[in-house]
Amino acid sequence: MPIIKILPHPEYCPTGAEISAPAGTSICEALLDNHINIEHACDMSCACTTCHVIVREGLNSLNAPDENEEDLLDRAWGLEPNSRLSCQAFLAQSDVTVEIPKYTVNHAKELH
Repeated sequence: MPIIKILPHPEYCPTGAEISAPAGTSICEALLDNHINIEHACDMSCACTTCHVIVREGLNSLNAPDENEEDLLDRAWGLEPNSRLSCQAFLAQSDVTVEIPKYTVNHAKELH
């Protein structure tokens, strides 16, 4: 099973973590299954950017983003070339390292 290394994040994973998940699992599902409660306001339907992650290692082992994901990513806070929506990034056989950005755009949480 591939391993996901999560870099430290002050709210979701203060000390960082390493978790494993079966190939074919989305990064978001793997995080949630391991009690790393990343935001996912649209319930993983690729309709928001709250589960945005930056893939620091292993980007090429993930499935390619589709056009809908790429369009949504344009609205994500702290967008980088290796950004993905964790609900749309599915594991293959290789390990990945991800960083959860410091901020997210969540209009429901921000009471907009």
